[in-house]
Amino acid sequence: MPLRGVITFRAVTCERAFFRLKHELMLLPDLRKAVLEANLELVRKGLVLYTFGNASGISRQKSLVVIKPSGVPYERLSPADLVVTDLNGKIVEGKLRPSSDLATHLVLYKSFPAIGGISHTHSEHATAWAQARRSIPCLGTTHADYFHGPVPVTKEMTDAEIASKYEENTGRAIVRAFEGVDPSAIPAVLVANHGAFAWGADPATSAHNAVILESVARMAYFTLGINQQATAIGRFLHDQHYLRKHGKAAYYGQPKEKK
Repeated sequence: MPLRGVITFRAVTCERAFFRLKHELMLLPDLRKAVLEANLELVRKGLVLYTFGNASGISRQKSLVVIKPSGVPYERLSPADLVVTDLNGKIVEGKLRPSSDLATHLVLYKSFPAIGGISHTHSEHATAWAQARRSIPCLGTTHADYFHGPVPVTKEMTDAEIASKYEENTGRAIVRAFEGVDPSAIPAVLVANHGAFAWGADPATSAHNAVILESVARMAYFTLGINQQATAIGRFLHDQHYLRKHGKAAYYGQPKEKK
């Protein structure tokens, strides 16, 4: 091999080794990748304009959260750009400011221990329902496949709640909306006058649920536009569709391989 080729080969090899080492030295590299992918999925599915919205994930074992940095264009994001914080919001790793919605995410992670990822969007139809301050009724089986009941909307926040610890109080408003409701059975919420939050067992599932939320919000909008007297489907049909997919005796899809 000519000398120039040897030098080029070694330079490329060293560069790859450097980036591999850098990746390995980062805190929670796999969770960072999952959170980045969840953020990008929101963009791919048209739920995000510019820098609106964010996704995060949590390591329950380490009690650390990985979240999108505030105001950074999605096309420029890399795993190294994501911010790692503890459950009190203290930055553990990262040079950028975390999402301004971090405090909301933290309240949800503390209050809903079964969730592992959260996605927040201002997607058009879900946000329209939030701005109308109306919950999304289950008008059909598509909704029932994912949400075991109407998607709730929070109560409007008071001026005092907005003036002090706004993002934290947003999370508390969401938690109040789920009093007596299993957040795993209805993995999404509308924040009055604001937008939507969705969650799941991991960041990818939270993004998936955010996409489904936007879809059922759009269907419900059109359904009520066609028939203003449309009402929620019967409880038996609702349960049938939800439980065949999520119940103990679920039979939708293929059996999961035992690990």
